[in-house]
Amino acid sequence: MLRYILKRLWLAAVTLAGITLVTFFVINLAPGDPAALQRRGMMDREMSSGAYEQLRRYYELDKPIHVRYVKWLGRLVTLDFGESMSPDGKEVWAKIKERLWPTVSLALLSIGISLSLSVPVGIYAAVRYNKAFDTLSGIILYGLYSVPSYVMAAPLILLIGVQWELLPFQGMTSDNYEQLTAAGKFVDLARHYILITFCFSFGAWAYYSRFVRQNMLGVLGQDYIRTARAKGLSEARVILGHGFRNTLIAMLTLLGLVLPEIIGGSVILEVMFNWPGMGRLFFESMQVRDYPTIMALSFITACLVLLGSLLADLCYGLVDPRVRYD
Repeated sequence: MLRYILKRLWLAAVTLAGITLVTFFVINLAPGDPAALQRRGMMDREMSSGAYEQLRRYYELDKPIHVRYVKWLGRLVTLDFGESMSPDGKEVWAKIKERLWPTVSLALLSIGISLSLSVPVGIYAAVRYNKAFDTLSGIILYGLYSVPSYVMAAPLILLIGVQWELLPFQGMTSDNYEQLTAAGKFVDLARHYILITFCFSFGAWAYYSRFVRQNMLGVLGQDYIRTARAKGLSEARVILGHGFRNTLIAMLTLLGLVLPEIIGGSVILEVMFNWPGMGRLFFESMQVRDYPTIMALSFITACLVLLGSLLADLCYGLVDPRVRYD
């Protein structure tokens, strides 16, 4: 086991090096740079050529790309992502900490809702295979899965948020949040979470439901299920105790997809709802060519993808004794 983990960690390190190398060169070769964008954005006064060159030297943009990448890689060893190149000039870690909880809370809530709803729907659809519920749920779920989240968000914002004014659709809290009581703050937060959580969840719910159904159908056709029924076990115990228990093994593959969502979130949704999370931070960083912040977010997301894949593989061995690591 230890040898396998060390091997995977070594492969992950090589993969991360490749990802950061490609990402660093791509964003640095894109048109424009932070100094030029800041110069262009100074509407009230004009930046002199000397100040512009001084700003480029401050950001080390006058140095070759490969030199800057090596220096960035050296700081990465101590998890020092450096100073942001945006006009606020904050430390990258400080900006990430400010945006971390809004995205993590939204992702955990959305994932929890999606999984809690998808398991019973998927199991019941498999049990009622080719019956009315299975057919109808399949049509609805495929329809939901085919609709991008931002397409669903647009009419919800226009109708529920703008026209009917039933729910807020901008930001995480209201302007008078600090003046509210504890109960009022909770209600205000909940109201702001409803629309974006639904838009974040419905596609995942549809996918997870079909995933559970498909794997349950494969499990329910196995010999040990027929043996359990022949022994006189109740249908609930056969389905949940034997069928779904083995379906959980397949569901572990979703772990590699879930972890990046906890940090990455949805860039488009967070921008549409003006949500102060990591996805919106990535969008804002791209607009001003904030290279250190973009690299930090890309690195963290890549780490979570690789970590999710490793954890999923290790969990296989815990739930399935037949799995051996060489």
